[in-house]
Amino acid sequence: MIVGTGGIAHAHAEALTSLGSSRVQLVGAVDVDAGRAEEFAKKWEIPQAATALADVLADGVDLVHVCTPPGSHVELATQALEAGATVVVEKPIAVSLASVDELLAAEASSSGSVAVVSQHRFGSGARKLRGIVESGSFGRPLIATCHTQWYRDAAYFTVPWRGSFEIEGGGPTMGHGIHQMDLLLATLGEWDQVTAVAARTSRDTDTEDVSMALVTFDSGVLASVVNSVVSPRQTSTLRFDFENATVDLEHLYGYTDDDFTVTAAPGFEDEVAAAWSKGPTGQPSNHLAQLSAVLDGLDAGTTPPVPLRTARATLELVAAIYKSAFLARPVHRGEITPQDPFASRMNGTGAPWSGS
Repeated sequence: MIVGTGGIAHAHAEALTSLGSSRVQLVGAVDVDAGRAEEFAKKWEIPQAATALADVLADGVDLVHVCTPPGSHVELATQALEAGATVVVEKPIAVSLASVDELLAAEASSSGSVAVVSQHRFGSGARKLRGIVESGSFGRPLIATCHTQWYRDAAYFTVPWRGSFEIEGGGPTMGHGIHQMDLLLATLGEWDQVTAVAARTSRDTDTEDVSMALVTFDSGVLASVVNSVVSPRQTSTLRFDFENATVDLEHLYGYTDDDFTVTAAPGFEDEVAAAWSKGPTGQPSNHLAQLSAVLDGLDAGTTPPVPLRTARATLELVAAIYKSAFLARPVHRGEITPQDPFASRMNGTGAPWSGS
């Protein structure tokens, strides 16, 4: 079942449909707009359309996909967990760390579990890169860059829930760059400290439209992170500089193997080429890759990837960027405790430009 039938829901429906009816069957479409739910159900040949999740859960559902605005994710996922279903939730998973912790508690008391959409982790290029890091075949990673530079005009923000800390959770740091930052963490492991700035440069929103951060990892790797929705030449880029090679990834909303470029340090050409030639190939980063893995987990009786607690680590980095930017000081991992204002809302004590 798919809850929320906006743009991203079609990516879920397309992926699930392509997996075949012998593996998964779409049984319901839910949206607060009845007409939109019915249109979506007709397009994807789904037998039931409804305006309330409870109406479809009553019939018994194994898997629920939550594709609504971020502010409603936790409530809907909790309903599905209470019915014993496994839940796939779009990013950002929630508008605050406190909300994620509520969902973790609901998951702990349910027979179901929560997987968070993190499709960039599942492309073959990213899996190969992670193997390079684990094997050390390119030497130690030293520095990295993670830039999400997109363009969203003023009309984009006329949708009521966009540009809102309460409903969207934040600006590009939260809603746009989170997938690239998730891949950064999946590649380099746990972060230790972040120093950040954020600004509202030109968009009429409550949130930032640009943020920049310097992240220090437990391993000692330094990474620069840029998140923007005011960049006319749109691009998503990741760069990892190892002792013996550089790996560049440039794409926009999803990558293939061809979007990776590997450059060897002088004298390491043969060694680097041999290492990169090994490992998985041919899988783009898309919903199909992750949702197939989710079904594999369910078939095997294991927790589907990416589990809720793993996704929380990415959201903690987002919260730390906001706290660092708004308080003008470094923030360490683990510093945002349940009593911290930045645990209950991403703008914590208030964005400096709004006084909210």
